Amino acid sequence: MELKQLKIFQIAARELNFTRTAEILHYAQSSVTAQIKSLEEELAVQLFDRLGKRVILTDAGKRFKLYTDKVLDLTEEAKETVGGSEEPSGTLTICASETQCTYRLPALLKLFQARFPKVKLIFRPGISENDFEELLAQGLIDAVLISMTRINSDKLIAEQLVSEPIVIVSPPNHPLADKSEVRPADLDGQSLLFTEKCNYRNIFEASLVDAAVQPLCDLELGDIEAIKKCVIAGIGIAALPKLAVEKEIEEGSMSVLRWKGPEFPIVTQLVWHKDKWVSPALSAFLDVTREVILDDQGK
Repeated sequence: MELKQLKIFQIAARELNFTRTAEILHYAQSSVTAQIKSLEEELAVQLFDRLGKRVILTDAGKRFKLYTDKVLDLTEEAKETVGGSEEPSGTLTICASETQCTYRLPALLKLFQARFPKVKLIFRPGISENDFEELLAQGLIDAVLISMTRINSDKLIAEQLVSEPIVIVSPPNHPLADKSEVRPADLDGQSLLFTEKCNYRNIFEASLVDAAVQPLCDLELGDIEAIKKCVIAGIGIAALPKLAVEKEIEEGSMSVLRWKGPEFPIVTQLVWHKDKWVSPALSAFLDVTREVILDDQGK
């Protein structure tokens, strides 16, 4: 088998569309189909199931993809190692949580693009905390930047960068804003606003359940900025990352309640698969991310 065939298979396994694969590689679709068929004949196994115009990986295809990724990673590593002095290049796909995408990525991207213009970054926001390990294992993403409880996995490298404080915020004129201590029970009968399911929401909700709190109403919004606007409008109380509300707190448009409930052990972490080759491009991204986040924390 040839590296060309492996590259075609890798793209086809990712896209699950031979036409799209041909467009990406600038090949004729017939060439892509022929190369996949040749690979299947050599391996004596079917790598894709053809379902009309759709294709999906067979179990054999899924197993073969793991080896394909390793071979192509090692090939790229060999090129970079021998070339040595080449400027980082290529494409990286990064998964980032909403907080990171909204409040940290602009500064990170500006610095990264200025230093490494040959590297293309693709961001995939909004991926569930339960999904990214599988995406890393499949090679569909290169790294994750996420805020959650500490990750402990024998398959992943999780580098803890900074603690990510979570605060309980209310409109500035709310009766609880002047209270010297606010405990979960104090939220009984209050209107509460929730993000989509995440670690800090789970901790917050668990504290309310333990205190037998019955909110006046609760509303789930998928966007932190929407929740902030609702808090400012006097609609309810919310638990949010401090990073997301620093400006509003400083301006006085929302207040931080003096929370005496359970702590939120949330940490911003850089995560990649332990078997992933850290290419010069990925190494550059990890370094710039550390620099931006740690410098911001030190201000």
